[in-house]
Amino acid sequence: MPSGLVALALGGFGIGLTEFLIAGLLPQVASSFAVSEAAAGWLISGYALSVAVGAIVLTAATARLPRKAVLVGLVALFVIGNLLSALAPSYPVMLLGRIVAALCHGSFFGIGSLVARSLVAPEKKSRAVAVMFAGLTLANVLGVPFGALVGERWGWRAAFWAVTAIGVLALAGIAALVPDGAGEPRPPTATATATATGHSDPTPADGLRGQFRAFRSWQVWLTLTATALSYGGMFGAFSYIAYTFTEVGGFSPSDVAWLLMVYGVGLVVGNLVGGRAADRDRDRALILALLGLAVTLAVFGLLADSPTASVTLVFLMGLFGFASVPGMITRVTDFAHGAALAASANVSASNIGNALGAWLGGLAIAAGLGYTAPLYVGAGIVLISVIVMAVAARQAKSTARQTEHLPC
Repeated sequence: MPSGLVALALGGFGIGLTEFLIAGLLPQVASSFAVSEAAAGWLISGYALSVAVGAIVLTAATARLPRKAVLVGLVALFVIGNLLSALAPSYPVMLLGRIVAALCHGSFFGIGSLVARSLVAPEKKSRAVAVMFAGLTLANVLGVPFGALVGERWGWRAAFWAVTAIGVLALAGIAALVPDGAGEPRPPTATATATATGHSDPTPADGLRGQFRAFRSWQVWLTLTATALSYGGMFGAFSYIAYTFTEVGGFSPSDVAWLLMVYGVGLVVGNLVGGRAADRDRDRALILALLGLAVTLAVFGLLADSPTASVTLVFLMGLFGFASVPGMITRVTDFAHGAALAASANVSASNIGNALGAWLGGLAIAAGLGYTAPLYVGAGIVLISVIVMAVAARQAKSTARQTEHLPC
């Protein structure tokens, strides 16, 4: 494994910790600044909205800059944001720190995925992306308990000091270990591009105009749509999973923490397995992962009253839910000719999907359908994603077949 990939994974781990640890610190933060729980909740929702905005704006603004330099700048922004949070004398400054840290999130994973795949052979590109995202999935497992543990022993500010230190290490690692020129757009051969994208346009996406030109491809839009729907289905169910565990499964509130860790382990395994599978047959792997998620959510809804089944199914929910992530990112960037803006848009699409799924799941509960309803709603959303992905795969195969028969 290239050392540069380790540095990228460390950056992903730090960014993931920032996103997730706040959930375990909200009561302390609210008490410290004498604000309501609802106001403190903006430290989570404000972060998510800033991720969606920053992914597009910062990637577009840095389109002509060297990608390694952009990554170093993004991690520096992340460090500044967490430093602001650690030192915050008031709630508005704390919220500002969260927003500053969030702005780098989408662009880091978008641009970082292009740099990661450039560090390995082409047949291992999805695995390289999976390694970078391993930091994020590990943070998902450790983020909430890490925040709660550190906050309980040394106060909530200590948690942000720890994340700031991780950010400094990641910044130094990326600066030292990622090669100069990594991830920069290079003109591919017509044959390679035709194989990957279904047409023989060899022009790479370079500069702001080239970045936006990538969105002319229907395959890019279909992949972004499938990403939004798959995330929406999984996180729509996940948003209310604690209620499902306690109100339907009979678990105690104290059990929820370790059940969420089981889910997080599933994310880690799914990410790594999905990366390997995508390098063998990407579209087939994506369809199977999405179909597995839809079936898992539906079965979970049926068996949620069984504690044993719930533990198994929440693990599978994480596994299938993240198995599609590396393949989706390499797919959208292949069809976008390496446009960083498309990779970042994939992160924005996932956050939009999260918001949509949580909203629809909440509507189902408000309609009196019970705490298993978000699981069924999620299964339906993911099933639409399967259909979109199947259409995209069929269209790509058809276009590639036609290109093969074009005269040289």
